[in-house]
Amino acid sequence: MKEFKHITVIAVIFVSVLLISNVVSAKIVEIWKFDFDAGTLLFPLSYIFGDIMTEVYGYRRTKRIIWMGFAVNVFMALIFIGVGHLPASELWNNQSAYDAILGWTPRIVVASMIAYWFGEFSNSYVLAKMKVWMKGNVLWVRTIGSTLVGEGFDTVIFVCLAFYGLVPNEFLIVIIASNYVFKVGIEILFTPVTYKVVDFLKRSEGCDVYDRKTNFNPFKFKS
Repeated sequence: MKEFKHITVIAVIFVSVLLISNVVSAKIVEIWKFDFDAGTLLFPLSYIFGDIMTEVYGYRRTKRIIWMGFAVNVFMALIFIGVGHLPASELWNNQSAYDAILGWTPRIVVASMIAYWFGEFSNSYVLAKMKVWMKGNVLWVRTIGSTLVGEGFDTVIFVCLAFYGLVPNEFLIVIIASNYVFKVGIEILFTPVTYKVVDFLKRSEGCDVYDRKTNFNPFKFKS
């Protein structure tokens, strides 16, 4: 099997973005009169890295990294929840602060994991398919098109599973719309950077995979 020089670094950055964005999501920020969790500022980068990995290395290799990110996220969530339930020392008076920042509820964890799974896999699938259909032309159409689908699944699934019944339905729609527009906007803004990174990797790795005979079943790893 061909050895790649950069895929490990990209995978580490991809997973790091996922973990950090989930942690900083505990803070709600206000930017340009919009209120949203701070993770929204960083999380769109995971889709950009997903696009880059699929475009250069193909769906099959990207699929393994998506699963790795899923597993590490679940592990992190379980550790946070487990540690939160351990009895606190009498010398430590920050349990409420811990619960506020890292005290994830099972509902949020489930919503986050399901949304991530559907969003990342649909993003990678759409980009891989479009690359074959478009014969590798017009990269920006593929990256933005796949993000429209992936971020759509991610945003709608997460917001509905995490907040349905807790806030008015009209507010759910506002949250979905504002988050979706922001995330897609980040993808568009970073398009020139995506072009440069993809071009560098293709030349450096000598790799430009077309998923013509790929098995797109996310649970199959041998083809």
